[in-house]
Order: sequence, then structure tokens, then C-alpha cells
Amino acid sequence: MTAKRPRTVIEHILQHGFITSEELQSIYGYDHPPRAARDVRECGIPLETFRVSSERTGRRIGAYRFGSPDEIIRGRIGGRKAFSKPFREALIKRYGSCDAITGEKLEARYLQIDHRIPYAVAGDSSHNEDNLEAYMLLDASSQRAKSWSCERCRNWQNDKDEATCRSCFWASPENYTHIAGEQVRRVDIEWRGSQVEAFERIRDRAEKENTTVVAFIKTLLAKTLG
Repeated sequence: MTAKRPRTVIEHILQHGFITSEELQSIYGYDHPPRAARDVRECGIPLETFRVSSERTGRRIGAYRFGSPDEIIRGRIGGRKAFSKPFREALIKRYGSCDAITGEKLEARYLQIDHRIPYAVAGDSSHNEDNLEAYMLLDASSQRAKSWSCERCRNWQNDKDEATCRSCFWASPENYTHIAGEQVRRVDIEWRGSQVEAFERIRDRAEKENTTVVAFIKTLLAKTLG
């Protein structure tokens, strides 16, 4: 294990039996302890979350210890593989310099490479830099939204079925059948330049009808489509 954050968690648990969220913050400076724990889990090493009393405040806080060795996921030790610069350039050439979720064109420096099927489900076993279709480009906002939704999905938490992920909006926004296992459809719309005036009119109408812009557009479309 060479990556600093998961190695830090692992070494502390080996020495002390467990590590608390308080220790991750106060000793190691990790302001988001669940992310550090997730790094270890993504390396195929099972962790259990439990509660202990803080030695400093007496409050109940989260803590992590190793889970059953039977739950170790082979092929994950060492964590995520780093992406090469030529691979990033190939993705931008393939998809354009835009966010895969919103379609918004952005400067390349704002885009991050993301697995279409979350690493927590498929690992790196089915991914390689010759397979551009297995990845997508996202800005920080879309990546956070995807992570938040995926981490609350039953398939992420329990089933870990790659086919289910593949048909999800977060993996295939251009062709999907569900969003995190639920029958949901979504469209991201933006108004630019001269189009902004039309948006302002929509917003004014929505305010007069005491509703939101989204609800107003849905109602308008329902009337138009019959």
C-alpha cells in the first residue's frame, strides 16, 4: 500500500486496533474522515464502522476497524490507478472539453476523469486506458452530485452489479433507464447569451403563479404535449 491516506488509516489500525474520526482529524489532519475510510475500502480492505466515546469530549463519535478477511476484494490492493496525461488528452479528444452530465463546455483544467461504473462497484479490473468508453469527464460539481447519489444507491451498498450501474444516468446520461435504482428522468437545461431573456420571463411567470421554475416548466410542457 503506497497511497498516503489509506496507508495512514491501515497502519494506525494495525497499531491500535481501530481509528476514530476524531483521530483522523486531530492527528492526521483529514477533515472528512469517511473519505479516508472509503479510500481503504476502495483498496479492497473491509472496514467496520462503530461508535466509541471521545476521550476529549465524552461524546459518541465514529470509529473504524478491520472487517472480516472473507470480505477482502482481490485485485484492489494498492487502490486506484493513476491516469496518464496522454489518456486525459485522448478523452478530451473523444468527448470534447465538456461535462458529461450537463454537456457544458469547460476549460480542460476544470474536468476530472471519472469511472462510468463507480470504482467501488467494479474496481479497476474492467478498466484500462485503451477503453475510452469506460470513463467520462466531469467537473467538480457533477462529480460530487454523482458520488452523493451513488453512495446512497442499494446497488453500490449491497449488490454491486455492473450492469445495473451501466444503465444508470450517472454512468450513461445519454442513454439510461434509471437513476440510482429509481424510475427517474432528468434534463439539465441552461440559457446562454440572448437566451437569458427567455429564462427571465419564465422565472417571472413562475413567481406570479407562486411556483418554482422547474414546476412551471413541467406544467407548461404537460399542457403543450397534452
